[in-house]
Amino acid sequence: MNKAIFIAAAAIAFSVPSAFAQSTTTNTTPNNPPTIADRKENQQDRIAQGVQSGELTSGETKRLETGEAALNKEEHTMRTEDNGHLTAVDRTKLNNQQNRLSNRIYDDKHNAATQHYGNSEVGKREENQQDRIAQGIKSGQLTPAESARLEKQQQGLNREVNGMREANGGKLTPYEKALVNHQQNHASANIHAKKHNGRVQ
Repeated sequence: MNKAIFIAAAAIAFSVPSAFAQSTTTNTTPNNPPTIADRKENQQDRIAQGVQSGELTSGETKRLETGEAALNKEEHTMRTEDNGHLTAVDRTKLNNQQNRLSNRIYDDKHNAATQHYGNSEVGKREENQQDRIAQGIKSGQLTPAESARLEKQQQGLNREVNGMREANGGKLTPYEKALVNHQQNHASANIHAKKHNGRVQ
């Protein structure tokens, strides 16, 4: 009886170090660093979240997407020059630029500037357009260049609405509402066209 217990105890003692070593090896295996594509997707997700939440204004989003579009263009040029590949130097340069862009996204999302929509019909339409742009950025239906152009259009509309309100004690006249609504119809058609043109991020 005692001999059986001793054998069982010995078996457990020998198996524990083996299991512990396997667990340690698994937990200490270093993760693969994110690829250039992973980083681009992460940046776009962060921008989309900022657009959706109102932390990023149209102007801020336009500047960030312009920066992302320029990075994509530079990466494309690098790959063209090296038969579709990126050299170690290319990867380092792109990662450094993505680091700077990442810092800009953080700064823009945490500054005092926010996008306010309001409960008016004009405000609700503006929020809806931003939600559609955010969804297109996150899904990859909108490229950074397309997003930048759409946000530039929204930025122009926002400035126009603000100017109208300032001239009329904070309100829009029926004519101005109709004018803004017509311009938002045009912007809405642009968003739809760019999300369904076959170009993806």
